[in-house]
Amino acid sequence: MKVLSRDEFEQANIFGTGLANEAFARYFIGESFLNPLTDPKECPLFLANVTFEPGCRNNWHIHHATDGGGQLLVCTAGEGWYQEEGKEAVSLVPGLVVTIPANVKHWHGAKAGSWFSHIAIEIPGTDGHTEWCEAVTDEAYGKLEEMG
Repeated sequence: MKVLSRDEFEQANIFGTGLANEAFARYFIGESFLNPLTDPKECPLFLANVTFEPGCRNNWHIHHATDGGGQLLVCTAGEGWYQEEGKEAVSLVPGLVVTIPANVKHWHGAKAGSWFSHIAIEIPGTDGHTEWCEAVTDEAYGKLEEMG
């Protein structure tokens, strides 16, 4: 369900919006928020609720690993987009789980007419790191918005 009102979205966003994602702001178009759900000092699996304002999306990026690694997205509120390089974009809605293998270039974010949240789960891997790439252009994003 698309949610444009922030107040309405806050009621649906059961894991909480958290704070402005200032550390990674340079890799996003629009404003995002981060609410860590686990403490890396206490748990080897890092989970965070990531919230995107309407139209916000992250840059293309790759979660590299020589063994294991990757990311899971558990969609929890609002509507968004996920796209792997060379593939059609996928519409994201609450309840959908996206499995992103290591070394796959992709991006994700909110639809223009909705706030969006997902829990991002970093899969442990050997030699894991994230490579941030180019921004998703307004033209490419706009074509998705025309589709729905």
